[in-house]
Amino acid sequence: MRVLVVDDEPAMLLAMKRLLKNVEGVELVGNFRSAQEALEFVRNEEADLVFLDIQIAEDNGLELARSLRAARADLDIVFTTSHAEYAIDAYDVYPLDFMVKPISRTRLVQTIARAAAGGRTLPGGSGSSVSFAGSGNAGVAASPPLTVRGLGCFEVGSKQAGTVKWISRKSMELFAYLLMHRGRSVSRLRILEDIFPDMPLKNAELYLNTAVYQLRKALSLHGAKEIVVTAQEQYRVDLDHADVDFIRLETDMAELAEINQENAAAAIELERRFAGELFEDKPFEWAAMERERLSLLYDSVAKRLAGWLLEERRYSEALVVARRLVSRNEFEEESNLLLLRTLGDMGDRQALSHYYEHYTQLLLRELGLAPSPECARLYEQYL
Repeated sequence: MRVLVVDDEPAMLLAMKRLLKNVEGVELVGNFRSAQEALEFVRNEEADLVFLDIQIAEDNGLELARSLRAARADLDIVFTTSHAEYAIDAYDVYPLDFMVKPISRTRLVQTIARAAAGGRTLPGGSGSSVSFAGSGNAGVAASPPLTVRGLGCFEVGSKQAGTVKWISRKSMELFAYLLMHRGRSVSRLRILEDIFPDMPLKNAELYLNTAVYQLRKALSLHGAKEIVVTAQEQYRVDLDHADVDFIRLETDMAELAEINQENAAAAIELERRFAGELFEDKPFEWAAMERERLSLLYDSVAKRLAGWLLEERRYSEALVVARRLVSRNEFEEESNLLLLRTLGDMGDRQALSHYYEHYTQLLLRELGLAPSPECARLYEQYL
């Protein structure tokens, strides 16, 4: 597989070069710091996959992605960024993945494996788009509703009959898949490609019909048989009959314009409701992009909350949020800066020195890098 990296940060180019060097079957054919260089290369040379920063100095990474796709339609694109605000806009060019910098070796290998397996879904029909907040009704309009927990696990139940007992793993996976599309219809062909990717078409169609039957049978005990709607080779879930934690959380996060004294308690409760990654304990490859998007949205809210708590000198609460952010991505610089700043403002020099040493060794061991000048300056400021 021929891979390109486009990023205006020399440290990122070096880190990606080192990581890709150890991935079997990968040839790094170009490292570029400008959009024009990358586009000229793709127009004249073969390439299979590009890791592309959304912000490249003066260039627009989204526009470059569109130009790269126009030049080579089969090119897989993976966006790399620390900027959560671009998470939704990035999907209109149908990327293979969306990754937070710095990138871990495990995450990189998973994405390359998806590219090798032909993981990208191209536009083409009503089932090809990924829907986001606002595309369905996340409220609870019927009684008794189904309660869905998709953050950190996948559990479905009702007050009427307790936890849903799945008849098969594929029927459970199908329900999770339809929930992820937030009430939007998904084409039969799209479902077959995503849930039964390695199966002959006729067999896959048979298994899908069986899974739909099993799903409705399992939900019927909860008074929710009709929640799965089919029409004209399209499938969807009627969200009027389900209270879904990740849909409700995203809606509430979108309404949190700023954090202040009036809504601080609600913001803290909102941060705590993020119980883990989307379908965290399930190996659903089709959920990878949505899992990353929700993760970025949570990180954005949590960082704003930690910053506000620090300004208010609510150090113990800020420390809890900062530690959680770092535990989710131990390489990510902004989260580490928040943690160091919190420890410094608390006056805990011992904890500050211990963590800075840990972070320094981690970067050196895993990425061959030293902490950024900004990070080093912040640390020295508190000594």
